[in-house]
Amino acid sequence: MIIFSYLLYYLIILPVSLLPFPVLYLLSDFLFIVFYMVIGYRKKVVYTNLKNSFPEKSEQELRIIMRKFYHHFCDIVVETLKSFTISQGQIRKRMILENPEILEPYFKRGQSVILAGGHYNNWEWIATGAGHQMKHQAIAVYKTLSNAFFDEKMRSTRSKFGLLMISTRKVAETMLKWKDQPTATIFAFDQSPSRSAKNYWMKFLNQDTAMLFGTEKYAKEYNYPVFFGYIDKHKRGYYSFRFVLVTENPVSTAYGEITEKINHLLEEEIKVAPEYWLWTHRRWKHKKIDAE
Repeated sequence: MIIFSYLLYYLIILPVSLLPFPVLYLLSDFLFIVFYMVIGYRKKVVYTNLKNSFPEKSEQELRIIMRKFYHHFCDIVVETLKSFTISQGQIRKRMILENPEILEPYFKRGQSVILAGGHYNNWEWIATGAGHQMKHQAIAVYKTLSNAFFDEKMRSTRSKFGLLMISTRKVAETMLKWKDQPTATIFAFDQSPSRSAKNYWMKFLNQDTAMLFGTEKYAKEYNYPVFFGYIDKHKRGYYSFRFVLVTENPVSTAYGEITEKINHLLEEEIKVAPEYWLWTHRRWKHKKIDAE
């Protein structure tokens, strides 16, 4: 397995990563044909998710969104591969933080913050490009890959411009370690949580949805202000992100209030351009009845 991973990375992934962007997007167009038209990669999952999320849309509208999604999804695939060799200058031009000044007052008084976002547009380039565009020490929470070789490669790629990557298993330990220094901890909160009676349930895209609670849990534990991150796609390979304040005083919020607010913001973002969310994910694999 290690030898296979080594060969895959150095003989295929790395050479592809070194290709110029115009060639990469030709590859993306080819992958679209393969994923969408030939093998139909998770098409049933994508269509079911879209249909349940947008019951008011016609069959034709859903098919248009699905087709656009697969085009964008293939762009994300090649852009993620590009991450292994992308330069700091390239990422600075292609993933721009629009309002770094919103975090300045917190940094000046040594206040750490939490940045919450979903798997929308190019979330991978946020990981690669966020660290050098803010004064806070950026920390990203991620789920460890089962393949140790690729886990190390992804961590080193995402952290090469200043980001600190931490496993979901080490969040409490790391936040305690850094509590006296201004950090900006990034939580991707829209994955499906493990089956548990403790899951927080709410309506999301017209469906009962189990929500990850880590963002709210740590925000309240340390009383760190919470910001939501919007990601906009301007054209192929060019994005920007901006932050909006969700709450400045988490301990004063009601149970579930932060979780609901950030998910409503993501929901609004998805409704504007649904093709940019990660519809291949089995987001609704848990049913509320199972938790009751």
